[in-house]
Amino acid sequence: MHRLIILVVAALLAALPVALPAVAQTWPDKPVHIIVPFTPGSATDVVARAVTAVMTRNLGQPVIVENRPGAGGTIGAGQVAKAAPDGHTLLANSSAHTVNPAIFPSMTFNTVRDLPAVTLLAQQPNILVASPSKGWQTAADYVRAARAQPGKLTYATAGTGSGTHMNAEKFRLSAGIATAAHPRR
Repeated sequence: MHRLIILVVAALLAALPVALPAVAQTWPDKPVHIIVPFTPGSATDVVARAVTAVMTRNLGQPVIVENRPGAGGTIGAGQVAKAAPDGHTLLANSSAHTVNPAIFPSMTFNTVRDLPAVTLLAQQPNILVASPSKGWQTAADYVRAARAQPGKLTYATAGTGSGTHMNAEKFRLSAGIATAAHPRR
């Protein structure tokens, strides 16, 4: 009997190299949706669309980008967290994904448990720009102006909790720039 069990286990193990590729070939068996939790034209959206063109060609199934912006990316991320775990709904997100649990404590999903990482798609820098009419030539010029006028200068981001918002706040804090909500100490 013991020998029979060993033979059956050995036969199953020998069949794995043949069976696993057959299982892997069944995905995707329908279109794949990539949810981008930001607006069309955002940096994350542009990267997702570049990747989907290659994925569609290589997978033989349509790969569709769907934008679900709002709440620093948590609306789209929540949709993916609730989707069937069959690999047909994916999330292309930004670095905001890592800080959202601290910003939005009442999220209905756990970013680590419900949205495991698959791969890094790109790294994108943020760039500080200003109107030439301001006369600032360097970041130091901007910092001097912002310190001289606490709470008067503003900046644009992709939204509360977004990567651009977090990077702007890191810049503001490291430069010692006060705002109306955050007076300099």
